[in-house]
Amino acid sequence: MTFTEAMDHAAQVFEGVGAVVLAVGFVLALAVAARDWRRSGLAAEGYRAMRQVFGGALLLGLEILVAADLIRTVAVAPTFENVAVLGLIVLIRTFLSFSLQIEIEGVLPWRQALKTGGTHVARAVDGGTPRPPSNSDDPSP
Repeated sequence: MTFTEAMDHAAQVFEGVGAVVLAVGFVLALAVAARDWRRSGLAAEGYRAMRQVFGGALLLGLEILVAADLIRTVAVAPTFENVAVLGLIVLIRTFLSFSLQIEIEGVLPWRQALKTGGTHVARAVDGGTPRPPSNSDDPSP
């Protein structure tokens, strides 16, 4: 088996995994939506849950499918046309990812601190460790 054939098989595996992630994510989203609908008695809760769960699965599936396209383009057939198609696919995927994130979170990514009270920003700055409450009388930094 040549390197090109091996990379083509790897790309096919990634495509299969991406398709499985999408299918399993959809089934899981249906189950979560049914559970939330049954618990709350509100169809809106089930719909919200389905959008969040399937949106996350869709984002993951798109990432995996882009990895398959990347392997195929770079390792199997690195022509200018294939690279241009890959660039277009990545551009579309980025737009879809951005749009899905806004749909799932309900807020623009750069406005997330307004929704969460800044805890995400503080965790990102501190590397994930929570800050103790500040005491204005304490002179230590």
